[in-house]
Amino acid sequence: MNIDLKILDEENRKKITALNNEKAYRIIEKYINLCKPAKVTVITDSPEDILYVRKLSLKNGEETNLKTEGHTIHFDGYNDQARDKNNTRILINSDMTLNEAQNPMNRDEGLDEVHKIMDGIMKGKEMLVRFFCLGPLNSRFSISALQITDSAYVAHSEDLLYRAGYEQFKNLKGSSGFFYFIHSAGELDERKCSVNIQNRRIYADLLEGGVFTVNNQYAGNSIGLKKLALRLAIYKASKEGWLTEHMFIMGVKPENKNRVTYFTGAFPSACGKTSTAMIPGQLIVGDDIAYIKEGADGKAFAVNIEQGIFGIIEDVNAIDDPLIYKILTTPRELIFSNILINNDKPYWLGMGQELPDEGANFSGDWHKGKKDSKGNEILPAHKNARYTVRLSELENVDPALNDPEGVAVSGFIYGGRDSDTSVPVYQSFDWDHGVFIGATIESETTAATLGQAGVRKASPMANMDFLTIPLGKYLDNHFQFGKKIKNPPLVFATNYFLKEDGNFINDKVDKKVWILWMEGRTHGEYSAIKTPIGYIPEFEDIKKLYKEIFSKDISEDFYNKLFSIRVTKFLEKLDRVETMYKSEKMVPEKMFTILNKIRDDLKTAQTKHGMDIIPPAKFK
Repeated sequence: MNIDLKILDEENRKKITALNNEKAYRIIEKYINLCKPAKVTVITDSPEDILYVRKLSLKNGEETNLKTEGHTIHFDGYNDQARDKNNTRILINSDMTLNEAQNPMNRDEGLDEVHKIMDGIMKGKEMLVRFFCLGPLNSRFSISALQITDSAYVAHSEDLLYRAGYEQFKNLKGSSGFFYFIHSAGELDERKCSVNIQNRRIYADLLEGGVFTVNNQYAGNSIGLKKLALRLAIYKASKEGWLTEHMFIMGVKPENKNRVTYFTGAFPSACGKTSTAMIPGQLIVGDDIAYIKEGADGKAFAVNIEQGIFGIIEDVNAIDDPLIYKILTTPRELIFSNILINNDKPYWLGMGQELPDEGANFSGDWHKGKKDSKGNEILPAHKNARYTVRLSELENVDPALNDPEGVAVSGFIYGGRDSDTSVPVYQSFDWDHGVFIGATIESETTAATLGQAGVRKASPMANMDFLTIPLGKYLDNHFQFGKKIKNPPLVFATNYFLKEDGNFINDKVDKKVWILWMEGRTHGEYSAIKTPIGYIPEFEDIKKLYKEIFSKDISEDFYNKLFSIRVTKFLEKLDRVETMYKSEKMVPEKMFTILNKIRDDLKTAQTKHGMDIIPPAKFK
């Protein structure tokens, strides 16, 4: 290596040479020479090295201690509070195909641009060279990751979110089969926030398995191992015949039954993903990203690529989220970001208590009524404020979190949000129909978020924002995966947001009924009614579950409100789906065959019963 020894001392040089990996050498050398840091520190898996990173973040002022032991606060810049979709580009060659919505960019042009921005970007700063593992250690799921950053906050966050991977990296035995991530927060202001947001760039190089992200600190942009690694892994999985999904993994434990049944679930934002993964009494393996491969007995096995949570904190309170609220209010290693701090105590929106009228937040010194440059009132905490913590801090973490074999998945759950169409839970006819269900997820906007309620946005597998292959190819991968799995998971759809006269028909907590019905179905314990859209629960089973779980008696009228098939609304959805997929390339013909069968069966039922809203009993 031709690296200036004044920059890389002997101890750090030995840490790199011990890897015995030419590609890693080349990457580290290249970005030391390009970014021109004042100092380079290589971090191994040792507790001393990892503690060094945490202390450095505090020393640099990127984090500040709070009153509760182990808790720190970090602020991203005022204009660096969410994923930057416009400047997140997928670098491709001329022989690669993506649609414009996936934001592709010529690879040579993208690399040239981002490298020019990175030239000298770490002058006067310390470069940290990190090694992590995506997925459990020593597993067929494992993907090693090399991270280079000048932000100790980013590096500390990664210690909470990912498994230390320096020793795992050695096990590559020189292989080039790893991802790498180059990050710089760039020039910082007095609050240690990125200054040159106009030059924020987040570029993913699919061919080399690399990500370049500069002039940002918000973790969704800066921590490449999260959603940016998701993009790289989708591309890799497509070539190798497995699935990378934007899914939680949970273990469902029925009372009085000595078993755990595992589900994965994909839900667009604000559709109940986190609250489903955290249903009281159940186990959590992961809340965000899953790798899924064929395993023993012809089943699908899944692992959580992470060991921590980068969670939205708004509305986390002691009543609705007791387990999370407990870890947010008791001593442990935890990073808050972009909330309100008053007297070294944290406050956030929807926490269930009155907030102070002043303090420090993402805008700087804050007081009630403070406005931004456009005259908009600044909230006490950001709506996208977060907490970062290890999953092992949760009381309901599953012991299988770090199992290198993963967990055997019995069911996939696809959750959408609509007020007038889908029933709260139903099961697909088979795997292919399940792929169709996942491909037709819709999320209905609310007035609180986008200013116009009732607008439906298609969100295939809740993964559209992260696809690095054509949508049609992605769906075909799912169809093909089901073919090679002898016992594919059952597939279910949920909708927690059905309304009548503008009011929700059922309660938020009712999702526990739906999850336990799904669990019972995977074990053949509940019968079901076949309808044109799929299998729906029987009244007696739902009645029994409500009684067992909530000591609540429900009427058949209530059941009918929830599970009647709204034919016209479903037909309207099918029309939207058909229009969308006819505009896409490479869509498997199977998608349209399934769609037409459902449409024909709905129309037949409508004619047979002379009804637009058909109660379950009519399908028996």
